[in-house]
Formats: sequence, C-alpha cells, structure tokens
Amino acid sequence: MSGTEIESVLEERRSWIEQQRRRQVPRLGLKRRAVSESEARCAARELTSALAEEEAERLGVTYRRIRIGGQRTLWGSCSARGTLSFNWRLVLAPLEVLDYVVVHELCHLHVPDHSRRFWALVERHRPAWREQRAWLREHGPELLAFKAAE
Repeated sequence: MSGTEIESVLEERRSWIEQQRRRQVPRLGLKRRAVSESEARCAARELTSALAEEEAERLGVTYRRIRIGGQRTLWGSCSARGTLSFNWRLVLAPLEVLDYVVVHELCHLHVPDHSRRFWALVERHRPAWREQRAWLREHGPELLAFKAAE
C-alpha cells in the first residue's frame, strides 16, 4: 500500500477513529496530580526501603543499596553486586503489587535466575504472587505511560 493509499483510508475512516479514541478511557483513571516526579521518587524510595529492610531479614539476605529509576520496561532489577532497582511508578500500584516486586528482587539474591527454584522461593514468601504479576501485566502499560506533574 502506498503512502497516498494509506492517507486515503485514514481520511475515509477519520470520524470512526476519532470516535474510538474518545471512547477509550484509562482503566486506572490516572491523572496528573499536584505531585512531582521527584516527590513520587522519594515516596518510592521510602516504601521500597521499608519493605526491603523488613523482607530481607525474613529471607536472610542482604542488599547493597536501593536505586529508584524511571525504567521504561522494567519494574525492578537486582544486580550481581546487590543493588536493587525499582521503577518509581510502582507507588501508583496497590501496595501488595509493590511488595511483590520487592520480594521478587530480593529472592534474586538467593537465586539469580527465573528457574523453578526461584519461583518456588517467591511462592513460599508471597503465595499470591501470580495475582500481583497479573495486575502488573494488565495495568503496567498505563503506569509506564504516566507522567507526573511538572
């Protein structure tokens, strides 16, 4: 299809496309609030630090530090040197989802891959992890697209 043909089809269907766009409402209803990204990052650091400190003790692991970032595709990661990184947008998710991501990354300090052994460890500490992961898969794109107030 040539560029001209594509433009013609788009023009023919413009009203339908606009109607469909208007009908699309964000599922979570996230709107820019009077909270800056820097405030959201501070909240994320406080929450993840508190959860990680508590859960690391239960898991019998130690981590080096926590980093809060604006990753575009990840919710969290764990480096070989023990740095736990989390996406600041996790503060927009339910607390149990944030908690699951923290425990998931801490479990990597025992098992560095996603083997059966790893998932068994996650299951032992967070039996409802599948629900939390499903929530992230369903609502994650909206969270990742969220922009904080300037």
